[in-house]
Amino acid sequence: MLKLLWKEKNKSLEEIAVSIQNGDEAALRELLSQYKPFVKKTVSTVCKHYIDDSDDEFSIGLIAFHEAIMKYDENRGSSLLAFAEVIIKRKVIDYIRSNSKYKEISMQLVTNESETNGTLQSIEDNLSIEKFHIKKDDEKRKEEIIRFGELLKTFKLSFNDLIKQSPKHEDARINAFKAAIEIVNDRELLEQLMENKKLPMKLLEKKVDVSRKTLERNRKYIIAVVLILAGDFLYLKEYIKGRLEG
Repeated sequence: MLKLLWKEKNKSLEEIAVSIQNGDEAALRELLSQYKPFVKKTVSTVCKHYIDDSDDEFSIGLIAFHEAIMKYDENRGSSLLAFAEVIIKRKVIDYIRSNSKYKEISMQLVTNESETNGTLQSIEDNLSIEKFHIKKDDEKRKEEIIRFGELLKTFKLSFNDLIKQSPKHEDARINAFKAAIEIVNDRELLEQLMENKKLPMKLLEKKVDVSRKTLERNRKYIIAVVLILAGDFLYLKEYIKGRLEG
């Protein structure tokens, strides 16, 4: 699931989109698969109920995400996720308006539009990319940081700990990432970490070619990376993926 993150270690999400536009079908399949939770969450906010893989709304959202990838213009300066959210919402809103089962929500949309400065502007117009991506990106990034901070507390960690314990040398950082990736990809390691709130040191030593001394020294950093990779932290994953090694 996380393969794309370290496979494309030197590329941002936006650069991966450009590669896809240039014909990288493998990257497209990986991105569509990896960001299904993002699509579901975005669609659900419009539909006002949980969306599953089997729902038509999810299919519409996934197609819209694909469209956003192909239409994304890196020169505009917006993030791909913000751009994709706009496109997905627009497509789902179109679906709602054309589907009788969403009659109540559709009426609410029209009412809300009528009350906005006395105009009948559609929600699509209100979701202008230039304004939307700045506001929503900031809100979601802040929300993720808050959630991540709360999760760190359950492991008796803090952001200050991570700043102090961050590996100073590149080789140490690479080894820490290798250990984190091994944990994420190994169910037993991950379960032990989440249950005991500490690195499963003995088992981890057998799985990675990293000394116990290095693991001990960087344990807080390794745990933090695991929590980001294994959790629902899209923006934090984007932030750290440039250092991932595969």
